[in-house]
Amino acid sequence: MNEPARKAWFVYLVRAQNGALYCGISDDPQRRFAQHQSGKGARFFYSSPAVALVYIEACAGKGDALRRERAIKRLGKAAKEVLVAAHDLIGVVDSELSS
Repeated sequence: MNEPARKAWFVYLVRAQNGALYCGISDDPQRRFAQHQSGKGARFFYSSPAVALVYIEACAGKGDALRRERAIKRLGKAAKEVLVAAHDLIGVVDSELSS
């Protein structure tokens, strides 16, 4: 029998207007970011609106995404900023290589 295809899950970081980083998981981070921007979802954004989706990491499944989210949430702000910077750098290198 064929195994059902595993649904992709992602860990993401969103920067709030005040500079804080919010970590969450979703099967569609772009849709979830739009929800955060519209004021729906996490209470985190009630005091400072979501302004940018700054980090996305693909995970093998929901359980893996939850474990990775927990690990990222344990990091300090400086370590989270390193993740964001590395993600940005990879994007620059990828765009240079594909040009």
